[in-house]
Amino acid sequence: MMTEKEKMLAGELYKCWDEELKLSRSRARQLTNSLNHTKDTEEHYRRQLIEELFGTIEGEMVLEPPFYCDYGYNIHVGEGFFANFNCVFLDACPIHIGKRVLIGPNVQLYTATHPLDRKTRAEGLEYGRPITIGDDVWIGGSAVINPGVTIGSNVIIGSGAVVTKDVPSNVLVGGNPAKVIREVE
Repeated sequence: MMTEKEKMLAGELYKCWDEELKLSRSRARQLTNSLNHTKDTEEHYRRQLIEELFGTIEGEMVLEPPFYCDYGYNIHVGEGFFANFNCVFLDACPIHIGKRVLIGPNVQLYTATHPLDRKTRAEGLEYGRPITIGDDVWIGGSAVINPGVTIGSNVIIGSGAVVTKDVPSNVLVGGNPAKVIREVE
C-alpha cells in the first residue's frame, strides 16, 4: 500500500491532510518564513535555507524573498537560476528548472490540481502533475504555469501569460491561454 506522499509524488489522488504531508508543509513554511525575513546582507544564510528547502541546486542561483512553496523538496534548479520577488511554487509534484532560467516577480508554478469530478473533489482529494522548464528560459512577471506543463529551451513567456499546454523550444508565448507568438533565436 502506497503512502499518501508516494501517491502525491506519483501524480495519483492523495489526501493532503495526511500527517506526514502536513509536517512536510509545516517544515517548508518554517524555512520560507526564515528566508522571507532575511536581510540583503545575509546572502550566505539565505543560501543555507534554500539548500535545506529545495531538492537540488546546481551551482550559483538567486532567489529574492518573499518566496512561497508547499514542500520545497520537489523543486530542482539548474546553474544560473534567478527568481524575483513574490514567487509561488506549489510543488506537490516535481518542478525541474534548467540552467540560466530567469523568473520574474509574482510568477506562479502550480503542480497541484483538483479532480474535475465534484464528488471526488468534495472528498478533499487532490493530485499533481510535474512541471519541467528547459534551459535559457525567461518567464515574465505574473505569469502562471499550470500543472503538467513542459517548457522547452530558449523560451520567453510574456508577462501575465497563463501557460496551460506544453511549449516547444525557441518561441515567444503570451496571452491567456498562452499561445506561440513567434519563433526566437
